[in-house]
Amino acid sequence: MIRDVGACSAIVRASSDGEWDGADILALGVAPAVSASASGPPAERNGDPARAPRPLGGPARRVLGSYGVDLQAVARAERWAARAGEVLRAPVSAPPGLPPRLLLIGTGAGAPGDLRRSAAVLARASRGATLLVTTLGTGAGAEGTRAVVEGLVLGGYAPPSAGLRDRAGSAPVRRVVLVGDHPEEAVRRGVAHAAATVLARGLAETPSNRKTPAWLARRAVEAGERAGLTVRTWAAADLAAEGFGGLLAVGGGSASPPSLVRLDYEPPGSSPGRRVVLVGKGITFDSGGLSIKPREAMVPMKTDMSGAAAVLAALAGCAELGVRRRVTGLLPLAENAFGGGSYRPGDVVRVHGGRTVEVANTDAEGRVVLADALGYAVATLDPAVIVDVATLTGAAALGLGRRHAALYATDERLAAGLERAGAQAGERLWRMPLVEDYRRAIDSDIADVRQIPRDPTLGGGSITAALFLREFTGGRSWAHLDIAGPARADADEYEVTKGATGFGARLLLRWLESLR
Repeated sequence: MIRDVGACSAIVRASSDGEWDGADILALGVAPAVSASASGPPAERNGDPARAPRPLGGPARRVLGSYGVDLQAVARAERWAARAGEVLRAPVSAPPGLPPRLLLIGTGAGAPGDLRRSAAVLARASRGATLLVTTLGTGAGAEGTRAVVEGLVLGGYAPPSAGLRDRAGSAPVRRVVLVGDHPEEAVRRGVAHAAATVLARGLAETPSNRKTPAWLARRAVEAGERAGLTVRTWAAADLAAEGFGGLLAVGGGSASPPSLVRLDYEPPGSSPGRRVVLVGKGITFDSGGLSIKPREAMVPMKTDMSGAAAVLAALAGCAELGVRRRVTGLLPLAENAFGGGSYRPGDVVRVHGGRTVEVANTDAEGRVVLADALGYAVATLDPAVIVDVATLTGAAALGLGRRHAALYATDERLAAGLERAGAQAGERLWRMPLVEDYRRAIDSDIADVRQIPRDPTLGGGSITAALFLREFTGGRSWAHLDIAGPARADADEYEVTKGATGFGARLLLRWLESLR
């Protein structure tokens, strides 16, 4: 049995002191000393209170008095500077009516990114608790509140688990009460954005012996229908009838047939000629096929559908967040397995729309299924803009590491909008060039385009992959997000948790919210 404890079940604003009753933990936001730098030592000197960490908000100051805590003395003794994400358990004996544990959480400069990090550390420190009451983010405005809510949900996230082991101690805190000035609408939007990331993480973390293309298609239908979307699915026979040769080729070696899912969001009064199309790579497991991966490289490949998960999560959040544009999500789903029906290096595959692809490496399967979906979008949907999201190349992860996704775009305004959304969401993008001199590297003598460059010493693998995808976009405004690095994490770090990160869901929602 798979148990999905997921994330905190409720975050609410305090309406009365009675909501503190029964709290396990009280956490107070504390700013660094006025003269403290972001990275320097604690700034209290000569006992000057102005140079010690400062509690934020009237409630925090009153509570410290109730507990009898001398913040300056505690900070000095513990050499605690209240930097973003620094948490300190105050040594107190709780007075009657107050929670038994008192945590002090540093806010650093108080920017949204600092608050998101601080909230995530607080959530991790509160795992196993029932009720957390906190002043963190009070007075920080809408963006600060959203960041706090996102950090609280995402930092405490626990992935789905199986077996008999009791994991109650590592479960997310069940309920959080925010005390102080936290705008209600900001809390609501923060919860919605965090929920999108939680949905994407949960899907990507599901083991691939359970997560077949058909299973993931069913989850997409369920999520889409809950969100009021129109959903259509294609089974293998439908794909064959409509010319989706890329999906059929990549999925041919698996006992689990490929599928395609389309989700449509149609807000009232939207213009029919301004459709946004999001495409997410959905490889439910990637063995590499006949170009088989080493064992170590296969281990994280249950997350190779992270692009599809991010797109699904973004579509599922559109209605709740009031996105004003028509949005269609396309999820090409397949398992790239080693079998008697596997496609081969040297094959020529005809994708949707009629263009042909010379296959040279069956482990470069993501671009082949994306070509099918992109071709369908151009031929059928008349998109104003297309954005695809994919764990596409190791080259992107090698070049940018685990905290930035590679961004390629044919439209400057689109690129700027995505970069801005990524900065707001805490999901950072790095603009990469579409180097025209490299285009000839994917010329083919026997097909319209070659899947990978003929010259293995060329380098620029993420660039040539993006140039390949551009071939199927029909000259439309298009961006490609290669999330191979940030889609997975080797360890917890602030709001990012070990394993599947759900990267891209909040970024896409931020961008969609900004469109008029």
